[in-house]
Amino acid sequence: MVRFASRKMRQHAALSEDFERELTREVLRTELLRVRALIMTGCVMMLFLTAIYLVDPVVVNRVWRGTEGLAEVYGLLVGFILFEVWIHTQIRKNLKLDRDLPVVRRYIGALIETSMPTVILILQIRTMGATQALGFAVPLIYFIFVILSTLRLDFWLSTFTGFVAAAQLFVVASIYDSSSFGEPQTYFHAVRSTIILICGVLAGSVGAQLRRQFAASIAAATARDRVTNLFGQHVSPQVVERLMAAGTSAGGDVRRVAVMFVDFRGFTAGAQSRTPQEVVDRLDGAFAVLVDILDRQGGIVNKFLGDGFLALFGAPLEASDAAHRAVAAGREMLTAMDHINAETSWPLRIGIGIHFGEVVAGNIGSPRRKEYTVIGDTVNFASRLEALNKDFGSQLLISASVRDALGADGDDAVALGEVEVRGYEQKVAVFQLG
Repeated sequence: MVRFASRKMRQHAALSEDFERELTREVLRTELLRVRALIMTGCVMMLFLTAIYLVDPVVVNRVWRGTEGLAEVYGLLVGFILFEVWIHTQIRKNLKLDRDLPVVRRYIGALIETSMPTVILILQIRTMGATQALGFAVPLIYFIFVILSTLRLDFWLSTFTGFVAAAQLFVVASIYDSSSFGEPQTYFHAVRSTIILICGVLAGSVGAQLRRQFAASIAAATARDRVTNLFGQHVSPQVVERLMAAGTSAGGDVRRVAVMFVDFRGFTAGAQSRTPQEVVDRLDGAFAVLVDILDRQGGIVNKFLGDGFLALFGAPLEASDAAHRAVAAGREMLTAMDHINAETSWPLRIGIGIHFGEVVAGNIGSPRRKEYTVIGDTVNFASRLEALNKDFGSQLLISASVRDALGADGDDAVALGEVEVRGYEQKVAVFQLG
């Protein structure tokens, strides 16, 4: 349990930096959408007022008492748009620097933005009168700011926006409509302000939920990227999901695994008479088939080694039948290559060596770049075993430990006797599978 908990903590620490960076960027992107929407809202309001003035100037004179009042609103809207443009540039600058906006600046910005309808309302009260202005369209503008505050993905900022809008509307109504402020009128303004505040809280709740969903998506994507960086792009989606659920060791674990080395025989000689593109296409086509077989049998490619690769069964995900899976994959590879060779002018012969034993498996490398790999004599012997295919003219050789693990499934294994292996003092038993 302690080991599991510490592994989760290490995984969380590795993901947290990338996670926070991506979450900050996502919040800033949604903030940019909100600012653009406010800029568009300001422009639309100016166009709307201009259209009314051009179509029916009498309405403008009745509402604003001439063009002077309308000019004040124009000036206010232009200032608001310029303010939002400045905020937009600040957000883009922080986005490039992977840096979040200061919290205090966010609240000050929310206060300034939400105060814009209040100033317009005061201007309209001076020309229309308090009762008409408070019952007209301007108080509805507060809802635009409350709704768009959802894109801040911050519960408290949205709640603050709703509170500022509700408080300012109620204070303006209290000051300018005091002559008619009886009990029914007080309830009217109080209820309307309360509704605005509730809308702010609801917008904050929606924003917080969106933030949680963004966070979950980013965490999953960050974990997938980390798995891909450690194990390469040749890991199947099913293996990625299991690795994300299980976590991976930051150090090294002792595992019993089946190690498989695969090499294409005579590939270099065949490549000399072909173009580089033909060589790549032939190699990629063969690798695609062999790696697909590994995926189905639960193995992974740990390294591509030119015209061959190192595959693992039992790491990073434990498997009690690792040797069986490795041999099944080897048999299937031989059959698949026979089918491929029958349909091509460039047949390829593969050599496979499989050994089963203990290795140290983990993420090894520098602090800036790590790679999941396995180290130990089991790996070295599997490589030597594959090379023996040249001496025996065979394609699939296994060690005695693999033969023992197979049991009855290895009855067709042919014993090649005690064989000298380069780098080993004593002879070792080798078996061939057809």
